[in-house]
Amino acid sequence: MALDGMMLHHVLGELKNEALGARVYQIYQPNRDEIIIMLRTKSGNKRLLISTRANSPRLHFTSYSVENPASPPMLCMLMRKRLGGGKLTDIRQAGLDRIVSMDFDCLNELGDRVQITVVVEIMGKYSNVILVDGDGLIIDALKRVDLTMSSQRLVLPGLKYELPEPQDKLNILLTEPEKVVEKIISTPDEKPLNKAILGAVQGISPIICRELEHKVLRGFDASNKTLSAEDRSRLADEIARLADLVLTNSGTPVMLYHSGDSKPFDTAFIPIEQYGSLGECRSRESFSELLDSFYIERDSIDRMRVKAADLARVLQNLIHRTTNKINIQKRELAECADREQLRIRGDLLQANLYRIERGAESVTVENFYDENNAPLEIKLNPAISPAQNAQKFYKDYNKAKTAQQVLTVQIQKAEDELVYLESLRDLLSRATSEKELAQIRLECMEQGYIKRNRSVRKQPAQLPPLEYSTSDGFRVLVGRNNRQNDTLTLKTAGNRDVWFHTKDIPGSHTVVLTDGREISDTAVLEAARIAAYHSKARESTNVPVDYTLIKYVSKPNGAKPGMVIFTNNKTLYVDPALPKEKGVEI
Repeated sequence: MALDGMMLHHVLGELKNEALGARVYQIYQPNRDEIIIMLRTKSGNKRLLISTRANSPRLHFTSYSVENPASPPMLCMLMRKRLGGGKLTDIRQAGLDRIVSMDFDCLNELGDRVQITVVVEIMGKYSNVILVDGDGLIIDALKRVDLTMSSQRLVLPGLKYELPEPQDKLNILLTEPEKVVEKIISTPDEKPLNKAILGAVQGISPIICRELEHKVLRGFDASNKTLSAEDRSRLADEIARLADLVLTNSGTPVMLYHSGDSKPFDTAFIPIEQYGSLGECRSRESFSELLDSFYIERDSIDRMRVKAADLARVLQNLIHRTTNKINIQKRELAECADREQLRIRGDLLQANLYRIERGAESVTVENFYDENNAPLEIKLNPAISPAQNAQKFYKDYNKAKTAQQVLTVQIQKAEDELVYLESLRDLLSRATSEKELAQIRLECMEQGYIKRNRSVRKQPAQLPPLEYSTSDGFRVLVGRNNRQNDTLTLKTAGNRDVWFHTKDIPGSHTVVLTDGREISDTAVLEAARIAAYHSKARESTNVPVDYTLIKYVSKPNGAKPGMVIFTNNKTLYVDPALPKEKGVEI
């Protein structure tokens, strides 16, 4: 889903009602793609989120707090200096394009009143935030654009700000519906009606184009070139109604779901009927709440992916290197499998020394290890004596025997290492906060995978395990990282508590605290689903989960954090899920 110009018009209507006249009291830049402007409005403090993230660029109020870096980026400090204490005086949209200008009345270093404009360009991966002074000159931008990036439009400090070149589309707020219809049907190529509307109308999204097509054609197929007079009249009426709805900001914020699905797939500002019984519309209180709830999970994942990118790269390289090492060692181990042939050749040479002439390159002897005494040709090194050739076979045999023993141990250690690295990568992929990321980074430092940062003396705060409650009242604890997994399983839980973990799949330790009670089948099923959810198999179905009493779980000497062995276990196949009401983190 893309935030189109018509929905943005509704969002800006909300912002104008709430934020005009508001004062800026703080500015944050949680990451390279987002800026949050804290506004003190008449109805209370508001967070204005500006996101230039490629897959979710937008502008709206947000109710979610985002972790901020220890030191603010340069642009954030510049905006604090220029906009701090400023008053939001105007919000303007360029037609129905996704370009918004917010004017702030501010004080400069000399105490004079100046106007600073924050221009938000919502254009997919080219989205940007540009700071412009009262003379229209660029102060700075979130993403600077120089000649190496574009020869058409530069975005650099000191240059005059210019709007992007407009597309050849009509603004339905300024154009008669009949002229819009004429534009739609006069395109050079014949297209489905919804695509023709998309190519002719400014600020409209594909889903709204399909909805117009659905209302105009009423289930029949027609292109822009084959519309009847009645179809054209209905199209003009629908465009007129749409224009009036946008002009008056009287749309309804709706979330779209596939029937029976709990995850939304799109949003709109009008009820969508094109999916019939296969789709469902659920309204929200405001457009800001609509966009917030639609994007929050995706953005949270993206934020952590950016912050964890360096650590993810290290783990990926280590996993790749360890996998290659295991493959090489297994090939060497396979070569040792024929070591008995070396001993046999040594024995045969030793038994036939009297027959072998010095300097011979090979000898054929009867193989008394073979049931039929079949002759066997043995290649020799002519530079050494027959006895020395026999001794060399014995030496190679002993070397291969030793290599097999060593390689077997090394392969097992490398495979254990690979399992541990996979567990770290899984934990990293599921981290949702800076604190969780810091704990994983510390564990990698302690294991020697990354260098310890000596400039950071303060240890990251210890987080408690995640806590849930089953429908029949059993507490369920889930480890956030490997060290917490150890603490939870080996110290927190008692012998009669029940331990869960996905079978042969990286995941967190999950423990049901029974408090001396007999665990119910319901609690076992729900805890297994929680364990599957907190694993690499979160998006899978029919996930195998092992469970056993804590007293049957132990940690081998020298094992890495989170690595345990267990017995007397049973396996349950479940679909990953959390309880209907998520428990509170303790």
